[in-house]
Amino acid sequence: MRFTRKTRCVAAATIVLGVALASSCEHRVSPTAPAAGDTTIARLVVSPKTVTLQQNQVQDFVAVGFTARGDTARVAVSWNTTAGTVDTSTSGGRHYGHYRNPQCGSFQLVATSHPGSLSDTASITVSCAAPPPVATVTVSPPSASVQVGYTAQLTATPKDSIGTPLTGRVVTWSSSDSTLARVNATGLVTGRASGSATITATSEGKSGTATVTVTTVPVASVTVSPSSASVPVGQTVQLTATPKDAGGVPLTGRVVTWSSSDSTLARVSATGLVTGRAAGTATITATSEGKSGTSAITVTAPSPGGPRFNHVFIVFEENTNYADVIGSSSMPYLNGLAAQYGLATQYYANTHPSIGNYFMAATGQIVTNNDSYSSIVSVDNVVRQLLAAGKTWKSYAEDLPSVGFTGATSGGYARKHNVFALLSDVVNDPVQVNNLVPFTRFATDLANGTLPDYSNIVPNLCNDAHDCPLSTADTWLKNNIDPLIKSAQFQRDGLLIILFDESGSDNTNGGGRVAWIAVSGKSKPGYQSTTLYQHASTLRLSLKVLGVTAYPNAAATAPDMDEFFNP
Repeated sequence: MRFTRKTRCVAAATIVLGVALASSCEHRVSPTAPAAGDTTIARLVVSPKTVTLQQNQVQDFVAVGFTARGDTARVAVSWNTTAGTVDTSTSGGRHYGHYRNPQCGSFQLVATSHPGSLSDTASITVSCAAPPPVATVTVSPPSASVQVGYTAQLTATPKDSIGTPLTGRVVTWSSSDSTLARVNATGLVTGRASGSATITATSEGKSGTATVTVTTVPVASVTVSPSSASVPVGQTVQLTATPKDAGGVPLTGRVVTWSSSDSTLARVSATGLVTGRAAGTATITATSEGKSGTSAITVTAPSPGGPRFNHVFIVFEENTNYADVIGSSSMPYLNGLAAQYGLATQYYANTHPSIGNYFMAATGQIVTNNDSYSSIVSVDNVVRQLLAAGKTWKSYAEDLPSVGFTGATSGGYARKHNVFALLSDVVNDPVQVNNLVPFTRFATDLANGTLPDYSNIVPNLCNDAHDCPLSTADTWLKNNIDPLIKSAQFQRDGLLIILFDESGSDNTNGGGRVAWIAVSGKSKPGYQSTTLYQHASTLRLSLKVLGVTAYPNAAATAPDMDEFFNP
């Protein structure tokens, strides 16, 4: 029988040979062909000569050929054993036999050269005695340093009582503080936070340790975004600084300081919010651990007077993050408007839940965060200022059961989304309360050319995306608002604002980042603003473009939104 690469012991042969091996069996491994240029060998040496092994313990043997002059020479070698298995390999002219035996006893391993038939023998004793217990565990290296986010490999070596390494033993790993340094089942340590931790390897109740020091990855660069921006006097733009390591990987938790090259032109806050103060240019610098990045800010003079419109329309949608709206395949119609007209990319709601945002957009105050609030509010508000300026208004609410209805709910209608029904200027005035009308009146007023100066449009709880998918809200906008946009009256002097009252899962600046789109014939095509705005600015804009000069509460000092429009 011929074996190649690997052989296994079989029962002793019963054939009588010229020379018998009593109670043994021989296993031959076919030789590996020698490389070209090999010289004749005079001697073959196997190492080690004598070993004692445990059952199934793997032992590596090497066979090396030597010439008569004592030089090593390449030669093919076959391996024979009286019991057990031999796997073979060759590297650098050396021939290796990887021996393993499940039996106990004394055995021989013979290496034979080809050509020449020189041989050498190793004696092997396989012990059935219990393996020696682990006496110590050595962890290497005994100490290591690793940066946050990076790894270091530790190795554990169990040893017996005389320091001999033991193989095949189970090792478990643990960390004294996994918040600083975490270790996995193979001894790979990951730095998580600055500090020192002791990593312990345990085998059969014996342990060894290594001290791992975790250091912070140094800041190599700082990127400021946007790298340049334009902001009108009195308005703001939000900058963001991102510290990075030498590989360009963003680093979190680093202290960033902000400064302006000229605070008389552009002032920057500790959070990177830039306020335009006078026309000119300034460089805003963000610094972290001695590394800096900059943004070039151009402050423009405020436009005199700003744009003017004869009709303003406000449509609120519900409870969705900016990132879930802009670019979403669920709202193709709204995204088409955002791409064609004006988009505020840094618009934030003021609070959670809904009602406080609706009050802010109508009164310049949050008033309450209780969606069940039912008290009549007498603070300054949009209706009061519209009436004082001789302007007309209506609130068109879907599912409103009747003209002048001020109840909390009806079908898909919710008063918390129509706080006009809680304003004293409306509820306590028998004329103004009749401006609370069902949305069915909107199409009629549009067709008859009798739309008021200011229209508050309230979809029901499904069509505003509160209870139904964004795709439902998008379809509603296309079916009900698109006819308005395409009308000659709107194209001549109308401004439509579509915005979300609050985010779904973000608390930044109170109510999270939301989508805000301005549609008009005067909108700058495809304009995207990076200025930070909130609902008070929408209130200010809706009054200002109608020629109203008094703004309720926070709207009095809120940033203007003139940047979205051509003069």
